[in-house]
Amino acid sequence: MIFNSLDKIENTPYQERLELLGDKKKKPFLQKNFRSNMMLNPLRLKHLNAIDNLEADMITLNLEDAIAPSRKREALYNIALFLSHLEESNSFIIVRTNPLEEGGEEEITFLNDFRFDAVRVAKVKSVDEILKIDRLLNREKEIHISLETKEAFSNLASFGTIERFTTANLGILDLLTSLGLPQSLVQRDNPTIGYILSKFLVDAKIAGVNPISFMFQDYNNVEEFRAWCKFEQKMGFTTKACMGPKQVTIANEIFGVESKEIRRANIIKDAFETSSAKGENGFMHKEFGFIDEPIYRDALLTLNFSQS
Repeated sequence: MIFNSLDKIENTPYQERLELLGDKKKKPFLQKNFRSNMMLNPLRLKHLNAIDNLEADMITLNLEDAIAPSRKREALYNIALFLSHLEESNSFIIVRTNPLEEGGEEEITFLNDFRFDAVRVAKVKSVDEILKIDRLLNREKEIHISLETKEAFSNLASFGTIERFTTANLGILDLLTSLGLPQSLVQRDNPTIGYILSKFLVDAKIAGVNPISFMFQDYNNVEEFRAWCKFEQKMGFTTKACMGPKQVTIANEIFGVESKEIRRANIIKDAFETSSAKGENGFMHKEFGFIDEPIYRDALLTLNFSQS
């Protein structure tokens, strides 16, 4: 917990909470591979108070559509207050802003000097917006986007021109609205949804960014959430948006690297490097069949993910 008691904050009008700012500077988060990204409402002070010690690999502090316009300033001040007292966290901390032209630019400017790991801007449409974020945002922070528009969906593969643009989050409900399609299509056996997920994943990889799959809204339906995670993991996704701790636990389990995968990767790595040292880069292995350089590179990818 960041604060032992929330009484003073709760009894202070939000307009005066900036008077309670601290001077802590959170350490940079060094992990680069993530399984879960949990959305958190900054109007809920008890939830904000726990961001130093949650199981989610990523935590997104949401200023956008879950916050009524009349309370966005309150949410912004709450984020600033808690970040100013945060020294370290088990999670990569992201602030999700409103679209640039709907308050996002001001939010980024206000939060620039506070320590967190990335800004995530809603409803981005073009690479020009990412370039603008790059100019606005302090250099130590990453740039993430919410992919919720047909324009971004069409052009994501061409967005990878900025080194610190590292992550795209699929907002599937807003995207469907942008495409003029009903949200009822969101079913695992729907070919349109399969295409959207596949195109998003492949285009993100082409752009060199991590694709994070969409948030499943029915929080208590853990079996369906688990089914979605397994479905997306088979497609190649490695990170899932989560609504709360129950979903985080499932996402961390399914998108984690199993011990048998690590064992296989270690054996392949050692066998290939031993064989390569003798001048042979392709050979038959008694347990894993034919091994050559592409198989070796895949093993290194598995080991890299497991160690990050």
